[in-house]
Amino acid sequence: MYSEKVMDHFNNPRNVGEIENPSGVGTVGNAKCGDIMRMYLDIDDNQVIRDCKFKTFGCGAAVATSSMATELVKGKTVTEAMDVTNKAVMEALDGLPPVKVHCSLLAEEAIHAALWDYSEKNNVKIEGLEKPVNDISEKEEAPQEEY
Repeated sequence: MYSEKVMDHFNNPRNVGEIENPSGVGTVGNAKCGDIMRMYLDIDDNQVIRDCKFKTFGCGAAVATSSMATELVKGKTVTEAMDVTNKAVMEALDGLPPVKVHCSLLAEEAIHAALWDYSEKNNVKIEGLEKPVNDISEKEEAPQEEY
């Protein structure tokens, strides 16, 4: 059973789309379920995330976690965005069924992949950020169909 917040973010997702000339883009996927998330970040000169958008190909929980993750990182510094974990996403959504926890992990990984891309493009070190393991940006094209 999904919470009201999960259903709201699935039925009315926030920040869907792309950012033209993004500061960072991260695409991650889960081979088991087929979910693919792409996160776009617009980061200003003070390392504050001005905007965040997403495209997700996947289940309702994947869409909801993507939507919530974008809401949680907007207005934060890149360092503060590192604190947006899968647990924070799940808590903000009032929980997820155990079989859908992987969706919140994908959201966290998408944020980190986009931050990694930003750090690589701008030669910026972000404390605690490591090269994403689940990043598929270079391996394959982004989803052709998305929410």
